Parts: sequence; C-alpha cells; structure tokens
Amino acid sequence: MSAIRAGAQLLDVLGDGIVAFDASGHATSCSEIASRVLGRPVSEIVGHTREHVLGLTVGVEAQGISVKIHDVSHLKEEVHTVLLLRAANESLLAERTSLAERVEDRTRALRDANAELERASRHKDEFLAAMSHELRTPLNAILGLTEAMQEGLFGPVTDAQGRSLSDIESSGRHLLAVINDILDLSKVMAGKREVNSAPVVLTDLANASVRMVRQLALKKRIDLQLDLSGLPDQIETDERLVKQILVNLLSNAVKFTSDSGVVRLDGTVDASRDQITLRVMDTGIGISPANLPRIFKPFEQIDGGLARRHAGTGLGLALVSRLSELLGGGVFVESTEGEGSRFSLTLPLSRSVATAVPSTPELEASRRVSVPGMRPVRTILLAEDNEANQRTFVGYLQAKGYTVAVAWNGEEAIEQTKALNPALILMDIQMPKMDGLTAIRRIREDPRFAQTPIVALTALAMPGDRERCLQAGANLHLTKPVRLRDLTSAIEGQFNGGDETQTAAGNL
Repeated sequence: MSAIRAGAQLLDVLGDGIVAFDASGHATSCSEIASRVLGRPVSEIVGHTREHVLGLTVGVEAQGISVKIHDVSHLKEEVHTVLLLRAANESLLAERTSLAERVEDRTRALRDANAELERASRHKDEFLAAMSHELRTPLNAILGLTEAMQEGLFGPVTDAQGRSLSDIESSGRHLLAVINDILDLSKVMAGKREVNSAPVVLTDLANASVRMVRQLALKKRIDLQLDLSGLPDQIETDERLVKQILVNLLSNAVKFTSDSGVVRLDGTVDASRDQITLRVMDTGIGISPANLPRIFKPFEQIDGGLARRHAGTGLGLALVSRLSELLGGGVFVESTEGEGSRFSLTLPLSRSVATAVPSTPELEASRRVSVPGMRPVRTILLAEDNEANQRTFVGYLQAKGYTVAVAWNGEEAIEQTKALNPALILMDIQMPKMDGLTAIRRIREDPRFAQTPIVALTALAMPGDRERCLQAGANLHLTKPVRLRDLTSAIEGQFNGGDETQTAAGNL
C-alpha cells in the first residue's frame, strides 16, 4: 500500500479528508470524509480535474474546515498533489459528518417507504380489478336473466312475479352503483380518471340527468322542476362526469325529501368569474351546521348508526367533490336543518359556446340505430367462460333472432372463428388457457377477419382496460353487467357500421 493511501485511511480515522491528484491534475482517490465534506459521492470526484474538485470546496471554509493543497511529488509516487480538508474545530466536522450520515439514512428510509407505497398502490389496484371482475360477472347473469324474464322470453310473467323481478333488478342495480362508486372514487383519488372535454348542450345534459331520478320522484309525488333560462346553450366539458355529478346530487335530493316536496335544478352565469353554476335545491330534511364539514368526506354518513333511516355508503358526495375539482370547478352546500339544502356545482365558462348545434332530420337520423324488420340470420360467436352468463346471453340473443355459438376460452374462440366465420364476436377478456386480448390479436392477424366486428364484453372496468381492448383490435368495449337491450343495440350498431373506437358502460 502506498504511503499516500495509508495516510488517507489514517486521516479518515482522525476525522480529516483527503483527495489525491496525479501528475495530469486528475483525482485518483478520495477518502470517505472528503466525499462527505464536499457533498458528492466518491464516483463524482475521482477522475475529475483539480479545478473541478476545488470548485466543490466553495463555502466549505465558512463552515470551519480548512482547505489546503500540498505538493507531494518529492515522494516519487503516482500522486503529485493532495487536497487536505481539516476541521479547524474537530467537533464541527464530527457534527457535519454525523449530519451527512443522518441525511443519508433518512434518504434511504424515504426511498424504501416510497417503494413500499408503490407496492401497496399496485396491490390495491390489483385487488380493485379482481373485485370488479368477481362482482360484475355474477351481477351480469342476475340482471341479464331478470331482464329476459321481464320481457317474457321464458314464458308469461304474473303481476306478482313481475314485482319480484323488479325488486331483484332494483337491488342488483343498487349493488352495481355501490361497486361503481368505490371504483370511481379510487380512480379519482389515484389521479387515473381522465377528463374528455367536448361541446355539451346543457338542456340535453340536464334533461338526461333529471330522467334518471324521475321515476323515484313520481313514486314520492315530488315536484321535479328544471329551469336553465339564462344559461348558454353549450359549454365545453366532460358530459359523462357532469352527468354523474348531477345524477348523484339529484338522487340525494329526492332521497332526503319527504313525499310531496320539491326538487329543483337551475343555473346561473357569473361572467366576472368566467363560470356557470348549476344548483340542485330541495325541501328535504336539511343538514345541521355541525354536520356540514363532514358531508364531502369519504365513508362519512350523517345518518349513521344501526337505526339510520337512509341507505348509502357515504361515497357519493365525496365522489362529487373530487369530480368537480377534476373538471376545474367545485361544489358547495348551503342548508337549513328541517327546511332543505342547496348544492351548487361551478364549472368553467371560458370555453362556452354561444349557440346550440342545430338539429336537422339528417343529424337525428344519424343518431338512431336502424334495425330492419326483416334481417338475415347472423351467427354471433360468444367467447365466455362463465356458464350462467353463457345461458343469459345465448337465450336472449337467440330470442332476438341470432344464431349463437359458444367458445369457453381464447383458444376455442380462434378455432371457431376460423370454422364458422361469424358475423360478430363477443369476447370476454379474463378466460382460462388464453385470455381475450391475446385471442383478439391472433384473430386480427388473419386477413379474413380483419373487418369482423369484435365487441369486448368484460367485467374489467379499471383505468386502461378500455384502451387495452381497443389497441388489441376490438371495435367496442362493453362493461359487465350490460343491459341486454343495450347489447343488441350495440350489435346492430356494429352491423350498421359502428365507430371502431367507441366504448360503452353497461351500467349506464
């Protein structure tokens, strides 16, 4: 071992730092103490010029550390000069060294914690995806068979049976709404919910939202009012997200308003703030001042405990709050206990459009799906591994005049596609042996089936699932559980030249 290296090790023990330079002026070694004093790892010091290393010493002397260059060429070793970093106050250098060690330890702990958080987030996403699939798959059979029975496909239904089927459907839809709320809130909180802005006709949006709660309002004899006078005809926003907010607010208003009450949706324009406000008002039970700060927090329920009168998960208003922020607006509440509440949703107005899109007979015709009275018999291939769902889809589609073949997995789907040349393929994604995405790609590789409509019919509803299906080659993405009427409309839409990149949510 050279004298210089031995000296460097000794100085490390004593609390001093040393950097050695060769005849060309490049650093050949650096002690651990010198590395800490200069605030750089050894790898970023060794190999650099003496001028570069000296530049790192700026400000070091002000911290009580002397900086000196010594010529050691007379020792006739490979080292010609050394930079010696010596503490004028040994306790100061010891403290600096200790601080550097603590910072390094803290950095390592934070790095480990971030890695653990990433693993936890990944596991949560995997759990939510699995939960979504496992819950949606049986729900699809429950709601699908209920719908088929309500339409009389399996024989006449008595009034009592019809009421029971309505109860089954209502309960299934409620469970589906809970699942969707949980998934939507997790997407928003994880920053995975995207905003797709486009021109939206406000009256159409409001009417569609009111229609979603009209039946319940009629049952309670609630006066449902709508007044959008004074608002622009259009704004540019994400129609689906705004509708989700309004339906949630209107549903709550109807739920918490007594029979023969009033629920009203109206709006105003605030040009000075460049925004519009959509307001949902009711004459319901109201909210006490003590409870107002809690209502937008996840899982908070004002009417809590075992004796609560109103069902719900406590997720709806938390989701409303997050979605409104995602749209660049906000949601606010004013309420008087025993008299009612008013929820105000603000949305940016900066990209509002002054006039509505004109409606023409041609435009209206293009929005309708044409289903001829007489159509040729078409073969549909259903790739589905759940037997209950198979019976649901096959029974309904056959009753609608289609011929249906069944494949239990992706491999069978490819084989039957080649054998049958189906007019359309309904492809589940999670299947044994070969998944649906792989099967779609393999089918698309065959030029004979490059234009065959493929509908991804899946319980996968997490962020990115739709994109993966479309990128694999599917024409349409439908989320289970799907209304059977919507399924047949989607099928006919594909036969009539449907958009190759569209998607639909089965629960809407």
